[in-house]
Amino acid sequence: MVETVEETPMSMDDICFEKALEDYLPIADCGELGEGSIVQGEVVRIGDTHVLVDVNFKSEGQIPVDEFRDAEGNIGVKVGEKVDVYVVRKNEADGTIVLSRERAKRMKLFDDIEKIQEGDDVIKGRIVRRIKGGYTVDLGGVEAFLPGSHVDLRPVPDMDALVDQEYEFRILKINRRRSNVIVSRRVLLEEDRAKKRSELLSTLEESQTVTGKVKNITEYGVFVDLGGLDGLLHITDMSWKRIKHPKEMVQLGDELQLKVLNFDKDSQKVSLGLKQLVPDPWQDIEKKYPEGSKFSGKITNLVDYGAFVELEEGVEGLVHISEMSWTRKLRHPSQMVSTGEEVEVIILGVDPDKKRISLGMKQVNPNPWDLVAEKYPEGTILEGTIKNITEFGMFIGIEDGIDGLIHVSDISWTKKIRHPNEVFKTGDTVQAKVLTVDKDAEKFTLGIKQLSEDPWLQVPARYPVGTTVNGVVTNITDFGLFVEVEEGIEGLVHVSEISRKKIKSPSELFKEGAEIQAKVIHVSADERRLGLSIKQMKTDEDRKPSSKEFRPAASSGEAAGTNLGDLLRANLNAQHSDDEE
Repeated sequence: MVETVEETPMSMDDICFEKALEDYLPIADCGELGEGSIVQGEVVRIGDTHVLVDVNFKSEGQIPVDEFRDAEGNIGVKVGEKVDVYVVRKNEADGTIVLSRERAKRMKLFDDIEKIQEGDDVIKGRIVRRIKGGYTVDLGGVEAFLPGSHVDLRPVPDMDALVDQEYEFRILKINRRRSNVIVSRRVLLEEDRAKKRSELLSTLEESQTVTGKVKNITEYGVFVDLGGLDGLLHITDMSWKRIKHPKEMVQLGDELQLKVLNFDKDSQKVSLGLKQLVPDPWQDIEKKYPEGSKFSGKITNLVDYGAFVELEEGVEGLVHISEMSWTRKLRHPSQMVSTGEEVEVIILGVDPDKKRISLGMKQVNPNPWDLVAEKYPEGTILEGTIKNITEFGMFIGIEDGIDGLIHVSDISWTKKIRHPNEVFKTGDTVQAKVLTVDKDAEKFTLGIKQLSEDPWLQVPARYPVGTTVNGVVTNITDFGLFVEVEEGIEGLVHVSEISRKKIKSPSELFKEGAEIQAKVIHVSADERRLGLSIKQMKTDEDRKPSSKEFRPAASSGEAAGTNLGDLLRANLNAQHSDDEE
């Protein structure tokens, strides 16, 4: 060990001795072995708990063996190896010294970090964990703070995904006293983006093909990083076919090859296209899909008004709901087809300007209404089953998907039927005559009463005006009496034709079921009207000559007297009869 000597004026021998001593001892022995300094020492012994390091002091310094272990737990030094250590404290009196390998490494690392900061260089580090407000980054022995706002150019969706990842950082601030270091990754990204943007702006032009990475996806399109400059890929420029959302085609991070559709250097806005890199399938569409031709396609989407059918990649046509079936009345296309189903269609129309194709499914098969019109001409008598009954009529099954209607008014010539279920029920088999077949309006009408002749055609001949008829009162209304003169044939006695006297209501004089006698005063087969009168029946009876009138006399005097008295009595009887009525 070095002994202390008193200072004396130096001679040449002293200078040589001092130089020899400097060559033998480290500089620290010449007054630089101070607390807080870093010196080089030699490992002299490795124990179970401590490592002894000789720094040319009165005694060796003890350092915990853990400060020499690596990540796997192995001791990283050997006896005789030179290491840098930090002088924590020394005691000249008792000759003891406290050293630290970790603090030496840390101080040296801080020196390196300060040099990097001064040179505006970058440093590599590994994100070790998330903390409040950001991350902790290992800079190779020194832990630094990475604020959340300095992680990336935009908010990170999954912050945990960055843990254990290695990146380059720019040092923002160092506080050696508190051992604080703040780093940023965003600063480097901004510098890189600015550099790339400058290079891109100098070369970018319309119609150019570029490569970019998907960085954000919205409902209306995709934002693509072209390298320092973002461009918008609108949803309508992604594919020639119809898509609902950009996520159907791309995901975050995807690299895409795109075409520059528009570039504004002043605003630095770029519009991009993906579908423009492949030929437009709608070009010469009329030649590929002529009207009337048949093709196969896949159902891609169902809407209330129809179904979209993909004929080829990027080419879709619409089958309107009215063009799906000749006979079925559909409320929704899902009643006939489903998404993904293969169907055959007929081209009904092509509009290349609007990029629309009208398709038909029902046109693949013949129109059954054409067959029905030929098979069942008007006047044909057929037999069918009642499928449905409504208040206005009955539907009879004719052919698959085609029903014929028997209106309630065509059930009977004479009976007043309020509802068809008074006479028939669902499932009954009936005979009927074909009245009309309108394939354009898709109407098929039948009649049951037309199977027999209209009895009203014979009424004018059987009941001419002036005929006296007998009948039964079937209905009484305020305006008159309905009288059935034979089955199915009714006449009306209007209230004005009941009596010469004024009456408030016919029900004052008659009841339903009463038998009466009346005179025919009007008849019309076309109008199906038979007018009757009770009043005129009485008038005719009153006008008949009495059996006592105008009896022959034996002499002229007797005859004159008798005739005058009889006339007076007849006149009085007539007046009395009028008063009784």
